Amino acid sequence: MIGLLQRVTEARVQVEGVTIGAIATGLLVFVGVERGDGKSQADRLLERLLGYRVFPDREGKMNLSLTDIRGGLLLVPQFTLPADTKKGMRPSFTPAAAPAEGERLFRYLLERAQSLHAPIASGRFGAHMQVTLRNSQMLCTGPSQAAILSGSSHKPSLKTTPSMT
Repeated sequence: MIGLLQRVTEARVQVEGVTIGAIATGLLVFVGVERGDGKSQADRLLERLLGYRVFPDREGKMNLSLTDIRGGLLLVPQFTLPADTKKGMRPSFTPAAAPAEGERLFRYLLERAQSLHAPIASGRFGAHMQVTLRNSQMLCTGPSQAAILSGSSHKPSLKTTPSMT
């Protein structure tokens, strides 16, 4: 299970022009489910999302977690994250879980998140969604995105990309 996260001051997801999920300060997370993923991968991803220290403390150091700041968590299903892009000019989605399994695990992740943290919002599995976000200059002084992989031994456990401000 892969989570691509972005620190935000606000984010929302819409389906057919209607906002179905929105948060203020917190994390927007695109979630990809891979073949072979199960509840243990979802649990580990959620543990990392809630505890990952990517928010600045009073000295500006990234020492605070989503739980520490009581920030929002917006989970958006994104089946393209597990895509294999090693060959050619067209991604292969073979590594992604079958739709029914992906939806089942995404719902499990969402329900677990709702039982452990608030506020929680989400996108809709299988829907054509439009996602809008606003990140903060203050929050983008260091790495602003990270892909957190859970239970996947064939890939690195963390990737960061520089902020794009």
